Amino acid sequence: MQTLLQIVSWCLLFLWQPVNVSTPAPDRQSTRSPHGALAIPCENCHTATAWRPIKAVPEFDHNKTRYPLRGMHEKVECTQCHVKPVFTDVGKNCQDCHTDIHQRKMGTNCAQCHTVQGWNIAVQQVKDHQNRFPLLGAHAALQCEDCHKGAAVGQFQGLSTACISCHMKDLQQTQTMGGNVPKHVSAQFPQTCESCHTFDSWLGATVNHAAPPINFPLTNGHANVPCESCHVGGNYNLQIAATDCGHAGCHLTTWQQTNNPQHSAAPSVFPIATCSNCHNTVSWLNATFDHSTTGFPLANSHQLAPAGKVNSCADCHINNNYTLQIAPTDCGNSQCHLNTNYGGGWQGTNDPPHPTAGAAFAAANCSNCHNTVSFLTATFDHSTTGFPLTNSHQLAPAGKVNSCTDCHIGNNYALQIQPTDCGNSQCHLNTNYGGGWQGTNDPPHPTAGAPFAAANCSNCHSTVSFLTSTFNHSITGWPLLGSHQMAPAGKVNACTDCHVNNNYTFTSANTDCFGCHQAAWQSTPSFGGNIPNHITAGFPTSLCSQCHDTIVWTDSTFNHASTGFPLTNSHQIAPAGKVTGCDQCHLGNYSSLAIQPTDCGNSQCHLTTWRQTNNPTHSTAGAPFAVANCSTCHNPTLWTSVVFDHSVTGWPLTGSHQLAPAGKVVACTDCHTGNNYNLTAANTDCYGCHQTAWQSTTTVGGNVPNHVTAGFSTSMCSTCHDTVLWTNGKFDHSATGFPLQGPHMLPPRTAVTGAVGPMVNACTDCHIGGNYTAGFPTTDCYGCHQSYFTNAQTYGASVPNHITANYPTTCATCHTPWVTQAWLGAVFNHTWFKLPHGKVSSNQCVDCHINANNYTKFSCENCHTVPTAHQPGMSHPSVCSPSPACWYNPPTRCYDCHKG
Repeated sequence: MQTLLQIVSWCLLFLWQPVNVSTPAPDRQSTRSPHGALAIPCENCHTATAWRPIKAVPEFDHNKTRYPLRGMHEKVECTQCHVKPVFTDVGKNCQDCHTDIHQRKMGTNCAQCHTVQGWNIAVQQVKDHQNRFPLLGAHAALQCEDCHKGAAVGQFQGLSTACISCHMKDLQQTQTMGGNVPKHVSAQFPQTCESCHTFDSWLGATVNHAAPPINFPLTNGHANVPCESCHVGGNYNLQIAATDCGHAGCHLTTWQQTNNPQHSAAPSVFPIATCSNCHNTVSWLNATFDHSTTGFPLANSHQLAPAGKVNSCADCHINNNYTLQIAPTDCGNSQCHLNTNYGGGWQGTNDPPHPTAGAAFAAANCSNCHNTVSFLTATFDHSTTGFPLTNSHQLAPAGKVNSCTDCHIGNNYALQIQPTDCGNSQCHLNTNYGGGWQGTNDPPHPTAGAPFAAANCSNCHSTVSFLTSTFNHSITGWPLLGSHQMAPAGKVNACTDCHVNNNYTFTSANTDCFGCHQAAWQSTPSFGGNIPNHITAGFPTSLCSQCHDTIVWTDSTFNHASTGFPLTNSHQIAPAGKVTGCDQCHLGNYSSLAIQPTDCGNSQCHLTTWRQTNNPTHSTAGAPFAVANCSTCHNPTLWTSVVFDHSVTGWPLTGSHQLAPAGKVVACTDCHTGNNYNLTAANTDCYGCHQTAWQSTTTVGGNVPNHVTAGFSTSMCSTCHDTVLWTNGKFDHSATGFPLQGPHMLPPRTAVTGAVGPMVNACTDCHIGGNYTAGFPTTDCYGCHQSYFTNAQTYGASVPNHITANYPTTCATCHTPWVTQAWLGAVFNHTWFKLPHGKVSSNQCVDCHINANNYTKFSCENCHTVPTAHQPGMSHPSVCSPSPACWYNPPTRCYDCHKG
């Protein structure tokens, strides 16, 4: 039908041509070419005789178009492609002219397989079959039809890449091939042919015996065995692990026949499933056994000769007993060393007799002294008993002990003596070195107290030489320092200088000097000078060390800070301070004063002075000037240099409140009228002093509000005023929740654009009638700017009539008057339909919102009903019917698809 219409159209065109020739010149000039916008002379293709036929060789270079002709396309008549007189109205894809015999199963890109040289000329990609199944090996020599049975009708898809999909017959033929070819079907081989075969040939197949699911690598002796040697009777379903030689049909009988050792008699040691512990695939007979796997490694003499002294396994495993449970260190309980070997074994020992020598020589502890190199060469680590043998305790010649029986008398190896308990031992209690511990006399240890107890010999004595003793006096809690040391380091000639009558049971603390120095303490009444009479001063006799040291008794110093009252500046003894003697403060007594360093007023020194003050009178000036608070203003350097930190009252003096010349206050009484220092006003309660200034705001005028009528709180002067200058009050309007910015700011301010009315020049522009409370603060612009909202359409052509457009009165949605712009320059966030839109040049709201009374309504047809609204080729036949008239009904139909 389409071809018939084309022929009719061409006929009508040529019937019209002669009439066109006889038309006057002006009409001919208005005739349009049927070829559309073809910018070449007509005579390049047509002749002056007639429009048809055209020239045999038209003067048209197709290479200069966007579709140059190549290959088979060069021989095609123009009308075979250009079936319409408008030559540009032609498809450029293969399927526009050629029927897709593949029914779109191969995609729309014909050039993947075909070229312009001819349909049967395929590109290299198809020849190489570079897809999910590359043609390799024997597959490369096949014709397409060998696999693609539907190639004649263009069907090339849908084939499986699995070998079995083409080679099922080959698999079934293995049943009859014989030779080394297993019967794949009866052996139930998997149909994954590629596991053994290659693309080159079915013959020469190899199987990876080590890979899953077989997991049995063929190594050494297993490598060259024919398959049927193991897979007897074609049984390829064996499930034997590579290490389970005993259970295999090959080696089970061998395991059962072994006799050196007899494996079946010790199955837990030589289990049937672990032949690989000793045997390998190189040679079954060259077995090696790792004895350490039993928990009993064979070392030194335990090894087989010639490395050790064992001739065969049966030397230990008597009567073929391989179920021994002996630990490597339990030599005594074993059949080897309990009562045999080396003079009767463990039971026959006599130096010492092990069965009676205690836990250290137990039958299970042979390894403590013996080793596997030589059983007779034993060494005993005495420290394992908790008593290490050091210095003189060692066997001669290293020490002074001749044999173990020097200490273990009567073969007693059950001693429970600690290494430091020398006194209680049979060695040092009443024997050795002049009668032992009981025979000592310098001092007599039995009566000299705990430090010299029988169990504490090691405090002074060592194992090098018992007679060379040293005593650390600090362990008594009383270290000997300074003069307390023995001469020549100190002044003590012998221990009895202090331990009179051989008394070593002192319990005094090392600071209790009075016991030895009582006479010196009692002589203090006659010393005079700065040395107080210790008796009348009530000094405690147990605190001598607070002032005296152990070097020189007479150069005592007292740290007055230890009383809680450090002496600083003028309080120090002259010449450092102004005190000439302790008795200036301690009048006849050194123990009753309990004054704090800051409590100058209550002391006998400064109480009278405090009572005589009059500027201010401290006794009536309140807590800051209390008798116990002198240090708040006074210091021990100079009593008359007074500095008062007014901030301790909670009211710091800043700005003009400071004393002149820093501020404007002449004296404290400027504020503390009538010597009243008990003021309780807060430091922000300015009204108490500045009431007159607050009341004068009713007449100041200008930008200064009338504080009285404005209802300003009298307790919040500091909100606007500071202590520097009362008259330059500033109010932070942001504290109200309505910061002043842009046009709302008072002059001077930055430039404001888009103004359509006066800016704010005074507080009363907004706070009309002095109203600073009712309805404020507010962010509702409409309350002040209702006239702008009502007259919006008069401010510019693009400004909508807010009332008829039914706009909400929430002005801040579009306007930002608190920055640098006024009402003009409003921006609406057109989120649901982004702007700019399409090719609309003006982008005016009225382009779409054609109903000025309701901006919730809009229309697309105002722009999209014009003939040029759509580009050539754009059509929507499936949107609605009849098309295109229905495209604009309703007016917003375009929006359903073209949002944004």
